[in-house]
Amino acid sequence: MLIKVNIAGLVVDPSTHSPIVILKSEDGERALPVWVGLLEASSIAASLQSVAFDRPMTHDLFKNVLTKLDMTVTSVEINDIVDNTYYARIHLKTLERNFSVDARPSDSIALALRFKAPIYVEKRVLEDFKTIDLKSEMMDKSDQGKKWAEYLEKLSTDDFGKYMV
Repeated sequence: MLIKVNIAGLVVDPSTHSPIVILKSEDGERALPVWVGLLEASSIAASLQSVAFDRPMTHDLFKNVLTKLDMTVTSVEINDIVDNTYYARIHLKTLERNFSVDARPSDSIALALRFKAPIYVEKRVLEDFKTIDLKSEMMDKSDQGKKWAEYLEKLSTDDFGKYMV
């Protein structure tokens, strides 16, 4: 079962300094953090803030190529998680047919934003995320790092979306 989500925020993991896209279910009851690369986070942030560049960035270029080929992104879905790695599919439409391609969630999200396409997460992925041990991911063992880890553990889904980077 697919759950429609929206981007609730783009934050930085205080222990790894990696960007995280926070996806929140439309009902507001579930949230999914997706760690992304710095370049993908920049692309997502640029789209969220409607920043236009003089020359097309990678996701803008890909959108331009798809548009020239009369293709559109109809939706994206984060459909699996294996060994703490998310998997996604981009669903495309042409005049003749519909098809999907395997993609990284970060690229999928960046393209969905550019095509104003909905983003979905497989319910099982949301449920599986609850079993990930975030404590084992903590790299900063300093007092400050421990305070951040404790703060993150206490966050509820209502807190997501209040902070943007």
